[in-house]
Amino acid sequence: MEYQPKLSFKFLSQLSAFLFLLFLAFPSISMSESHGARNLVQSFQNDLVKVMKIAESLPVADRYDRLAPVIDRTFHMSLMAQISSGNQWQRAIKEDRDELVMAFRRMSIATLATLFSGYNGEVFKINDERPGPQKTTVVTTTLTTSDGANISIAYIARKFKIGWRLIDVILDSGISELKVRRSEYRQVLHKQGVPGLILLLNNKANELISE
Repeated sequence: MEYQPKLSFKFLSQLSAFLFLLFLAFPSISMSESHGARNLVQSFQNDLVKVMKIAESLPVADRYDRLAPVIDRTFHMSLMAQISSGNQWQRAIKEDRDELVMAFRRMSIATLATLFSGYNGEVFKINDERPGPQKTTVVTTTLTTSDGANISIAYIARKFKIGWRLIDVILDSGISELKVRRSEYRQVLHKQGVPGLILLLNNKANELISE
C-alpha cells in the first residue's frame, strides 16, 4: 500500500472510533496522580513511529503482530468493548463477553496495522498534561506532518488497577467517529445480539489482515 502524508490524521480519526470519553462515571484526581499518563502517551507515540518507519517492508499481518502489544499496554480494550455493545453487554453471558473483547481488540489492531503503511517524517510532540473531569488526565500533543501541518491531539487517560490506560483520543476538530460506530454496532446488536457483533468484527479483522 502506498503511504500518504496524511495517514497519521486518518489513523487518529479511525482510532477515535474505538474509544469513548468516560467523564460521567468517576471523580476528579489531582495533578500529582497523573504523571503516568504523560509517560503512557510518550511511550505510545514512540512505538507508533517505530512501526511506521518499518511499515513499508512489512505485510499487514506483521504490522499487526508488532502493534498488538502496543495496543494492549496502552488502551483499555475490555472497557471499549463493553461501551460498544451498550445494554447488550449486561445481557450477554461471560463467554460472549470474552469473545467480544477479543474480537474488538483484533478489529482495532487490524485497522491500525492497515493504516500504518509507512513513514514520511511525522513528528509527535507532547505539550502538557492537566487533570480532566471525572478522574481523567488530559495529555495534549501536536502532530506535525511532512507538509508542515499541525494537528492538535488530546489523549484522555485514566488510572485503573492494571495501571494507566487511554480511553479516548480527541482531534483538534473535536469530531469523533465513535457515535457513528456505536450506531452501526447497535443495529447489529439489535438484530443479532453480541454473537452477531463478534462475527462482524472478526470478519472485518480477517479481511484487513489478509490485505
